[in-house]
Amino acid sequence: MYELKEKLKKQHFILNDTNPDIVISIGGDGMLLSAFHKYENQLDKVRFVGVHTGHLGFYTDYRDFELDQLVTNLLLDTGAKVSYPVLNVKVTLENGEMKTFRALNEASIRRSDRTMVADIIINHVPFERFRGDGVTVSTPTGSTAYNKSLGGAVLHPTIEALQLTEIASLNNRVYRTLGSSIIIPKKDKIELLPTRNDYHTISVDNSVYSFRNIERIEYQIDHHKIHFVATPSHTSFWNRVKDAFIGEVDE
Repeated sequence: MYELKEKLKKQHFILNDTNPDIVISIGGDGMLLSAFHKYENQLDKVRFVGVHTGHLGFYTDYRDFELDQLVTNLLLDTGAKVSYPVLNVKVTLENGEMKTFRALNEASIRRSDRTMVADIIINHVPFERFRGDGVTVSTPTGSTAYNKSLGGAVLHPTIEALQLTEIASLNNRVYRTLGSSIIIPKKDKIELLPTRNDYHTISVDNSVYSFRNIERIEYQIDHHKIHFVATPSHTSFWNRVKDAFIGEVDE
């Protein structure tokens, strides 16, 4: 971090933590998630750059030994950007109180101690009564995270859609759910209505919240997107997927 700061100062960049034009995240994808939430109310004005200090991450374009290349590219920056969808989550409690969140990767809901039972409505159509551990709704960039470990599909981030994936659903002769991930287009909305007024745990990226007496949760594509600095070093999404999960392919 200190080394990069000195290189930027040497090239007369102004370091501004309050109202930045470009946010540089150094670490891994978790660090970039934290940076996203720090500046989530400035998404229209901010572009992000990720510097990875370990293995290649999905939100990082530079390794820690490529700082000179990063500074050079920033000097040549034209304002070009690569933009990805963001998830909007609105939680309404029975007393009318509302909580709104943004997620870059996903938002999940579970019941704290027992099987969760909830009605799922897609674009105003009652779809199913879910029984199981919980559900997660992910963005295209988040499709490679928790969603993938649940057996969900990998979506290219230029596809503006959400993915609903069940967590250990109960399926037998009495209780039935679709049992597979659902891809929801940009303009549609997912609503989840718990049938029991118990505590539920809601995770939004790397933050966890506990709510009681939830009336409904609404999931939609947010009006704002996250923007990354478009540079010659911007790694293609499929190269990131290949490097993360497959590695080199034998001839």
